[in-house]
Amino acid sequence: MRNESSTTTSSTYPETALVATRQSRDFVTHLQKSALFRDYQRAYETTTGLPLAVRAIGTFQLPFQGSRKAGAFCALMAGRNKTCAACLRAQQQLEEKADARTQTVECFAGLSESAVPVRVGDKTLAHLQTGQVLLRPPTRAGFQRIRRQLDRWKTDLDRKKLSAAYFQIRVVSRAQYGSILRLLGIFGEHLSSLSNQLMVREAGAELPAVARARQFIAANLSEALSLGQVARAVGMSPCYFCRVFKQTTGLTFTAYVARLRVERVKHLLDQPHARVSEAAFAAGFQSLSQFNRVFRDVTGQVPSGYRAQPGLEALSHAA
Repeated sequence: MRNESSTTTSSTYPETALVATRQSRDFVTHLQKSALFRDYQRAYETTTGLPLAVRAIGTFQLPFQGSRKAGAFCALMAGRNKTCAACLRAQQQLEEKADARTQTVECFAGLSESAVPVRVGDKTLAHLQTGQVLLRPPTRAGFQRIRRQLDRWKTDLDRKKLSAAYFQIRVVSRAQYGSILRLLGIFGEHLSSLSNQLMVREAGAELPAVARARQFIAANLSEALSLGQVARAVGMSPCYFCRVFKQTTGLTFTAYVARLRVERVKHLLDQPHARVSEAAFAAGFQSLSQFNRVFRDVTGQVPSGYRAQPGLEALSHAA
C-alpha cells in the first residue's frame, strides 16, 4: 500500500538500495531485541573476550561503540576525525567483501576485524562483526609506523595513552581466530534460518490497540485481510493505524501479515505428508502465484523444496 512508508527516494540513490537498507535496519532492530541474540552475544563475549555486534547494511556507525568489550586503542582511534574516517573506510571495505561469506580485513594499524553475513536466499540482511585483535604480537616498529601515519594526519592523540593501549591489544593466533569465526559462522547460519521468526516475534513494547490488532490478525489469518478491516476492528482510522503499527512492530501491515502467513505455512509443512498448496490456502494466501512470490521473498527458498531443517527447533523456541 502506498501510504505504508513515508520514505522517499532520491534520484541519486536507487529505490532498491533504499529498500534493502530499510529491511536491514528493521531486521537488526528486531535481532538486537531477541533473547536468542542477547544470550549468544553474552556467551560469545564471555568465552572469547572479543566484542560481538550486529551491523545493518549501509550504516555509518562503528560497530562496537559502547560495547564493554571494545578495545581501548580503537576507542582512542574513534575519537578523532581522521582516524575515525579510516576506521569507517575499513568497515565499508569489510561490508563489501563479506556480502556472501565470512571475511576479515586489517586496518591501517594492523588490527583485524571480521564480518559474518546473515543471509536469506541471495540477500544479505546484516553482518555479525567481531575482532579488534592482532594476529601477531605488537612491536615497537609497528607502533612507530602508526605514529608516523598519525603525524601525517596531524592528530593530537596522547602518545603515552596510545602506546599503552596498543600494547594491550588482544593477540589471537590465526588458528584460534579461525576457529572463533567458524563458530560465529554457524550462529550466522542459524540466524539466517530464523530471520523471519525474529521479525515476526520481536515486535517490542506494544500499544494495546496494536496488541489487539495482532490478535485479530492471528485469529483471522486464513481469511482475506485488509488494513481497513483490521483498523476498524481495533477502532482506529486506517491511516493512523498504518503509522502506529509500523512504528510499534517495525513492519508494515502487509509485510507483517505476509511473514505471519509464511510462518503458518512452514509450521504446516513440518508435517511430512502436508501438501504445499493446501498449506498455502490454509494460511490465507489467495493464490499459488501470490504464495510462491511471497514465500520466496520472505525466506529466499522455493516453497516446494522447504522442510524444517533439523537441529533448529530448539533455537526457534529460544527466538
